[in-house]
Amino acid sequence: MVKIAIAGASGNVAQEILDGLVAQKKHEILLLSRKDARAVAWVKANYDDAAQLAEILQGVDTVLSFIVAHSDPGSVAQKNLIDAAVQAGVRRFAPSEWTGSSFDYMPWYAGKLEIREYLKELNKDEKILEYTLFQPGLFMNYLTNPYTSTKHVHPIETPIDFGRRRILMVEGSDGVCINLTTVEDLVSVVVRAVEYEGEWPLVGGIKGDEITIGNLIKLGERVRGGPFSVERLNAGDLRAGVVRSSWLPKADHPSISPEESQVLAASFTAGMLMGISVGALSVSDEWNRLLPDYEFIKAEGFLTEAWSGRPE
Repeated sequence: MVKIAIAGASGNVAQEILDGLVAQKKHEILLLSRKDARAVAWVKANYDDAAQLAEILQGVDTVLSFIVAHSDPGSVAQKNLIDAAVQAGVRRFAPSEWTGSSFDYMPWYAGKLEIREYLKELNKDEKILEYTLFQPGLFMNYLTNPYTSTKHVHPIETPIDFGRRRILMVEGSDGVCINLTTVEDLVSVVVRAVEYEGEWPLVGGIKGDEITIGNLIKLGERVRGGPFSVERLNAGDLRAGVVRSSWLPKADHPSISPEESQVLAASFTAGMLMGISVGALSVSDEWNRLLPDYEFIKAEGFLTEAWSGRPE
């Protein structure tokens, strides 16, 4: 049994992982939250006060952070959380990653890069805090939009739209690989990682299923029973923030207001498409290798089942 603190516990992914940890019935879990959270202890945390956070984290073995990057200007909250973890003698820390391997063309993730550098600097002379960057790539569950396939994670719209059989992509990116991992598999890996007796890898890639964009289109056409409308967009336009397409996915993350969603739709789409084209959603396989007995869910089986019986 270990004592685990979860920061940003009201987030979708945090709630999925919380449920997975609670189901183990073996860990002491503390939520840094403003709301009660059913069967676990919670405490009101002030992320502007590192000393108060250090007090809260006394006796904690592992901190899992889900602080939303774009809601933390200057990464102040997460830096204070890291400082507090060190002061309290926390052994392990997972920063708020939970996505791809790089953030090129995705300015909304700038805070994640800042935290990577902060942790790297912290350990530059000696290891002060053990940490791993959990990187699952793109959640496979997003491809079931508008239908939900998890308890908590909202199936946001992406440029890969299985529901309407359409996709936006950068010209010439058919051979680019993306990694698809189910939320279920991410939860299972984190549950096992908390109990893992060896040292956490610095980069914690989780390779659910890797597929090229071209093959994903073919898979979509098999699963959905018909051809996809494919719009190949010019990289130069996208780098300039111009999206010349017949449709735009909404930036409909729960942390973004409807008004912000409308404003951000084009820049979000341009950034995501360019990021995908340079491999942002291709991840490594550190946790696969550390957990060789774990069998990951593959895209074809998951998506076939998810879309079975749905209207074409």
